[in-house]
Amino acid sequence: MSLRPFRQHPLLRGGHVQTLAGVFLPGVKHPYRAQERQVSLADGDRIVLHDDQPADWRPGDRTALLIHGLAGCHQSPYMQRIAAKLVERGVRAFRMDLRGCGAGFGLARLPYHAGRSEDAAAALATIAETCPGSPTTLIGFSLGGNISLKLLGELGEAPCGGLDSAVAICPPIDLQAAVERMALPLNRPYDRHFVRLLIRQLGERQRVLPDAPAANFARAPRGLFEFDDQYTAPVSGFGSAANYYRQASSLQFAPAIRRPTLVIASRDDPLAPWRPFLHLLDLPHLQVEITERGGHLGFVGRRGLDPDRRWVDWRIVEWIASFK
Repeated sequence: MSLRPFRQHPLLRGGHVQTLAGVFLPGVKHPYRAQERQVSLADGDRIVLHDDQPADWRPGDRTALLIHGLAGCHQSPYMQRIAAKLVERGVRAFRMDLRGCGAGFGLARLPYHAGRSEDAAAALATIAETCPGSPTTLIGFSLGGNISLKLLGELGEAPCGGLDSAVAICPPIDLQAAVERMALPLNRPYDRHFVRLLIRQLGERQRVLPDAPAANFARAPRGLFEFDDQYTAPVSGFGSAANYYRQASSLQFAPAIRRPTLVIASRDDPLAPWRPFLHLLDLPHLQVEITERGGHLGFVGRRGLDPDRRWVDWRIVEWIASFK
């Protein structure tokens, strides 16, 4: 499928501006009307799906599973916007809260991370039980995109619910490279911002779940690498951050993907480096679009090219429509 080129907003130039605009630019308010569905995981933790069903949806119609990024949840602006646009077009959208996020707060002892593909598989199985016979498109954003691509590669041609297609937006497919990029001087504010959020989430989880794995920080982490090395990796069984990044990066799984998958990345993304995507260009089941501009989950475009300025939303809508 040929994608309409991205033309950035004339006043929102550069990766940092686009990234921040993607978060803070006002948009349409979407009232919450979803039904919450809990998903039990093999290790005893639970996650939550937010089921947005179109009024005219019928059994067998398409569904979509949306997975958010680092420190996000079902309420993240991009999750709300895209779910609403899909519902308007008859697609039943399930927004997934990763472990401990959003409505899943207090339901999981263990943390989420970029390699939790088994959680996405459990969510897809629940969707298949809820909507038997309905095809599903998996849509992952940032860290959720890495989870999605990892799962697709692990599955190969094996079935997983109704999964038949996928989209990944700005996924950090090489986690080590992504962490190193965020540690650069110009990107360090993102690094520190995410760490503050993760430490806050960790403290809140430990207050609600006293038996959850505790953090034994030698000193307060100053960046994602230190947080992952001292907490995420050892608690999740990886041992070290380097080993976690090596095992969880989706780049190594991508050659085994056998379902049609759209991947969108940007050269000026301050969080997910674009060069690793060059290794995906010749893979037969992937359509990889690397834009010159757009930032990280930004892609705020010029007026008049799409129904609104959110370029990436409409590419997702068009991709899913091509499978109806």
